[in-house]
Amino acid sequence: MVLKKQQFAEEEIAIFDEAVIYKRGEYWQFRMWLGKEKKYARKSLRTRNQNTAVERGKAAYLEIYSNLQQGKAYFSITTKEGVELYLNFRKCDVELGHIVSGRLATIATHLQHFLGFIGKDTKLKELERTDCESYYYHRHKSSNGNVKQVTVQNEQSTINACIKWLNKNGETHIDGFEFKKLPRLDRGNEAIRRATLTNNEYEKLYRAMRTYCAKQSKLDSDELRTRKIVQHYVLIAANSGLRVGEQRQLRWSDVQIERHKVSGTEQKLARIGVRAETSKVRTSRTFLCRNGQYFERLRKITQPGSEDELVFTVDGENGLSKRTLLYHFHKMIDLADIADRATRDLVPYSLRHFMITQRIMSGLNFRQIADMCGTSVAQIERTYYHLNDEIRLTNAIADYRRNADGTIEPI
Repeated sequence: MVLKKQQFAEEEIAIFDEAVIYKRGEYWQFRMWLGKEKKYARKSLRTRNQNTAVERGKAAYLEIYSNLQQGKAYFSITTKEGVELYLNFRKCDVELGHIVSGRLATIATHLQHFLGFIGKDTKLKELERTDCESYYYHRHKSSNGNVKQVTVQNEQSTINACIKWLNKNGETHIDGFEFKKLPRLDRGNEAIRRATLTNNEYEKLYRAMRTYCAKQSKLDSDELRTRKIVQHYVLIAANSGLRVGEQRQLRWSDVQIERHKVSGTEQKLARIGVRAETSKVRTSRTFLCRNGQYFERLRKITQPGSEDELVFTVDGENGLSKRTLLYHFHKMIDLADIADRATRDLVPYSLRHFMITQRIMSGLNFRQIADMCGTSVAQIERTYYHLNDEIRLTNAIADYRRNADGTIEPI
């Protein structure tokens, strides 16, 4: 490599006889001729000090030279093009069943926020590890303070996964950003408590749903049918603990109604099979769910044409949309007059929290609950235990007595 230019202006300084630094306005810049690419590599050194510029210029030269020796091209695609490459790569994961299409949509949304911050036309190879230090501030300000910290943390994880993949494929010089460290979130206890329902609140919701779906409400048949489908979605979610994605993709072939005698009383249970391709953790599982009659009632409402039809569908072809589900769920929550509902994160996923808490209070061990819900024992213990005052009270007043034969008996 040799300098394309041999005559230098007063403020141009040659480095290693193959690159120069020069001033543009107040700041020093770096320039190096790349013979194979027949272009200049240019970079702002971000300093007004000449000595600092010389040192940074030398470092830039050595980095570029090292990359060229490894066969890496210097000139870069844009961040927008890089994101498109990554999303196309992740589409293959959907086709292979490694992730669901909804997860890909979430990844795409995260990366759109990143492009809005970093700029769609920014060159990937110009990115530095510190370029996203103010990402949280940008997201907080652009959303008028409405974005949650956990949402930003998830976005940052997605962004770094994308950058790591691009780096592995030679499109960036960095393998991730150094985001500003955020305060540690308390993901359990009060946060989970507020995001779920108490027993009394669920009873209020149960009664409100009956009113919401009453025939005397003078609703047209399509509206009444949709409301009843959402009502049964809520009932089944509160009893099964299915994740939202798992439940929305449930088919009638995944559900079998069984009758079992429990304490002399016959109960209807639903044997539910969650397919690996619909599970968040990509692992299939089968479990028994209480109140199987809810599925029987829903079948009469939707009248499926085949066992392959989705359980939760309004038109028999497309799944119940998230928008429809959220709209009617919040209408029911409002009708139930749940306390502080405007500030609590009450969503359909809250019903999974409710079910898990109920199973803990019923005395099931963590392994049994984890197997039902498709999660780990550690996650159940870390997130849900000690959430309820009833459990705290039981722990506080637990006692025992010593029998005459020396044995100990809990009382």
